Parts: sequence; structure tokens; C-alpha cells
Amino acid sequence: MLKHRIITAVWLIPLVMGAIFFFPVEYFSWALVAVFLIAAKEWGRIIDKRCNITQWSFTLTIGILLVALNLFVPSDEVWFKGHLHPIFLAIMVIGACWWAISLLFILSYPKSSTLWAKSHMFKSMFGQLTLIPCFTALVALKALSSQADPYYGGTLVFLVMLTVWATDSGAYFAGKTLGKHKLMPNVSPAKTVEGLIGGLLTTMIVVAVVMLLSPEQELGLVIVVTLFVALVSAVGDLSESMFKRVADIKDSGTILPGHGGVLDRIDSLTAALPVFTLIYIAFWM
Repeated sequence: MLKHRIITAVWLIPLVMGAIFFFPVEYFSWALVAVFLIAAKEWGRIIDKRCNITQWSFTLTIGILLVALNLFVPSDEVWFKGHLHPIFLAIMVIGACWWAISLLFILSYPKSSTLWAKSHMFKSMFGQLTLIPCFTALVALKALSSQADPYYGGTLVFLVMLTVWATDSGAYFAGKTLGKHKLMPNVSPAKTVEGLIGGLLTTMIVVAVVMLLSPEQELGLVIVVTLFVALVSAVGDLSESMFKRVADIKDSGTILPGHGGVLDRIDSLTAALPVFTLIYIAFWM
């Protein structure tokens, strides 16, 4: 398993980094459609793992919505005079509201599952609220690149990813070595309070990177935003764990050997990216 994880990471990380930094945003947005279609098919298993028709119909719905977004909001219109396109902004605000609701579901699980566990409609809606705001956030951040600074948008995307990776890695190693108190045993038995604290501490690496690249930033603000995004990313991770537990599936897919599915790799990002984008608009635009 470890060998497969390493091999997958060796080819996946350069591919992702290349797309983030070197793909023009107009190509990047269309390439993302393919990635999110895979994630949508995997979410279809959460809706009903036994019904291919349900899985493919949800995938088709997501595909239509993402293609429509790319057509109606071209990459050169995502930002205008420092303002995000109203459609993108509305989607991300709705997404942020969804993550607040999802946190309530997590905190009250398994009682909360009685409201949605048997409803294909609710689980489909939750999938849309999870995937589409993440898509718009990725395109919006990437579109902040300009001729003067072609890597700026990619750098922002990378910093969010680095925050998530630091949180996940710190939580894993701290949990393994120090973990004694379960965080949310009903949702994800392996996660511990000590792991979460370790993950939050590890994100200080991101703070150091930000201050190195942009020393004029206010240190306190950078620390608070980084910690908040890290906490939000943990909600994304726990949310997928909750939905997979109800669906009785271990991994969302098998497309990434040793890592599971695409959804397993982006679960934390689905929450972190739209929330970070809104924070960026509030404090840095």
C-alpha cells in the first residue's frame, strides 16, 4: 500500500503543480471539468452504491452545470475591476453556508443522518454543494494571475493545498504518536484531538512560506486565516467520512492506487478553497 501511495504521488504531484502554475486559466477550467466529473461519479456511489443509473445521472448533472459555468462565465470575465463575477460569488457564499450546515450534521451525527440518509435528493444536493463551489474557487483563484505576475493565482491555490497537506500530515503523525482522545468517534474513529492540534501546529509552515514570499503581510492575520482554513479543511474531511460511513464504503474510488478516489484526495479542499477565496476577497481585494 505504501509503495502504491508513493508511486502515485510521484507522478500526480508534478501533474497537479504543472496545471496550477503553467496551464492558462482557460485551459485549466476545462481540465478541471474532467477531474470533477470523476469526483462526481464517486459521489454517485455515496448516493447509491448499487445503482449505476443514479451515479451516472448525478455525474451528468454536475457535468452540465460545470460546462455551463465555463460557457457563461469565461475565464477573462471571472474578475472585473477587482470584483468577482456575481455568479461565482453567489456560488461560493452558498458553499460556505453549506459547510456551516455540514458541521452541524457532523456534530449531531448519527442523529442527523435520519434526515437525509435515505434521500437520494438530499445526498445529490449535498454533492452539488460540495463540488461546485470548490470548482468555482479553483477557477477564481487561478484567474487572479496576470501578465505582470502569471504565477500569482497558482501560488494562492498552492498555498491552500499546502495548508491542507500540512494539516493532514501533521494530524496523521501527531495522531499516530500522541493520539489518545477521539475527535469524532462516530464519524471517523481514527481521528484524535491530539492529531487535530498537531495538524494545526504544522500549518505554521504555511505561515512561514507566506511571510517569506510576502513579508509585508500582517503576521497575526496570516496566522488566524491559516488556522481557520485548516479547521475548515478538517470539516471537509469529516463530512466525506460521514457520508461514506452512511453509504458503507471505505474509499470513494480506486482511480488513484494507494490513495483511493479523487474525492478522497480533494475532500478537505472542497471546504477549504471556497472559504479561503471568500476570506481573500474580504481582506486582500
